[in-house]
Amino acid sequence: MEEQKDQPMDREKLTEGLTLLGRKVTEPVRKLETFPNLHPGRRYVVTLETSEFTCVCPMTGQPDFATITIRYIPDQRILESKSLKLYLWSYRNEGVFHEHVVNQILDDLVKALDPLYCEVVGRFNVRGGIAITVEAKYERPEESVEKRDQG
Repeated sequence: MEEQKDQPMDREKLTEGLTLLGRKVTEPVRKLETFPNLHPGRRYVVTLETSEFTCVCPMTGQPDFATITIRYIPDQRILESKSLKLYLWSYRNEGVFHEHVVNQILDDLVKALDPLYCEVVGRFNVRGGIAITVEAKYERPEESVEKRDQG
């Protein structure tokens, strides 16, 4: 018998594959975990934001602080927020330029989620008198959506 949409999904099925949520983690982990989207036919936006992102300048080693905002339209998968927290923490001591880290975060999110749309905005605090904002966007090509729906 086919599962009805208005009935809740089995908890074990919903949390299958989640290894970080509900566990004590004391080190950063560069692993994005996801769980099933129970509303894949609906276009809705998920927004995640943190003002606690840090990385370091690859030339000077000086810390860089930023607010990272992620917006995405999910398809089949949703991003688990604790894994995102640990993933972002993994950049804390990494030497990386602002432009590269924002694009790397976007690439990793797209790989983990296969979303319909995703954008990452990094608003880096002023350093040396200059504030830098980097915006990177991904939109799944229409033909990919059509092929998936047909196949």
